Amino acid sequence: MLKPLIWQDLPFGELLQAEIEAKLAPWWPRIFGYHFLKAGALSSQLNSLHCNIARHFSVYDGSDANIQADPHHLPVQQSAIDAVLSCFLLEFESDPYQILREFDRVLISSGYIFIVGFNPISPAFIGKILPKYQTKLPWNGQFFMPSRVKDWLGLLGYKVLADERLMYHSLLGQRGVSTPNQPSKPQQAPLWQKSIANWLPSTGSVYLIVARKMTTPLTPIKDKSKVKAPNWSTAPSAGRNGLTHTPSIETQTLNSSKP
Repeated sequence: MLKPLIWQDLPFGELLQAEIEAKLAPWWPRIFGYHFLKAGALSSQLNSLHCNIARHFSVYDGSDANIQADPHHLPVQQSAIDAVLSCFLLEFESDPYQILREFDRVLISSGYIFIVGFNPISPAFIGKILPKYQTKLPWNGQFFMPSRVKDWLGLLGYKVLADERLMYHSLLGQRGVSTPNQPSKPQQAPLWQKSIANWLPSTGSVYLIVARKMTTPLTPIKDKSKVKAPNWSTAPSAGRNGLTHTPSIETQTLNSSKP
């Protein structure tokens, strides 16, 4: 399958890169650790200089990667990574869930995962319908629903912290002209695209999902509704029930005086 190797392979790729970097920037000061994994060629080209994690390295099947490998089988030790960034990777791989399982394997407990992908419920899906674009990037790939990606993460035990949208554009038409200091810009967005951004914010052409790996407690916590009540024994009834009646002294004296 045809895959994007640089941002210019995508329509309005430089603008996409700039908007994604702007969305990710507030997250970088919030994560800490030692190792940051960028999965995929596009992920490796995103700016993450303000991230507090010390070592950043890329993994993908390309000569420019720090580690050249198939993302389905990462040559990384278990629980060695503090955060993973995956940008437009799942759309162009044969088994996206297996890739998420690999991310989960290498992530530490409480580690972060950042997933960027194309949203099928958006103007960008128009290219999937038009035969002219079906064999071109990015429409030749699979567009997964953000809810489906979150379901996969839920099965792996992740808590979704954010689910955001950006780039309310069909990505069709002229790609734009880029200059060294100015990224390529799409044509002026028509009124209907601005209306979608205002009234249907969940229909952005690109989604960003941020999730955190939850730690399972070693000691299982008992369900309070199933805790058995203590079996208290009944207190004695002070001779009122179940005891033999003892005659009083007066009764014994009267009985002894009878002939």
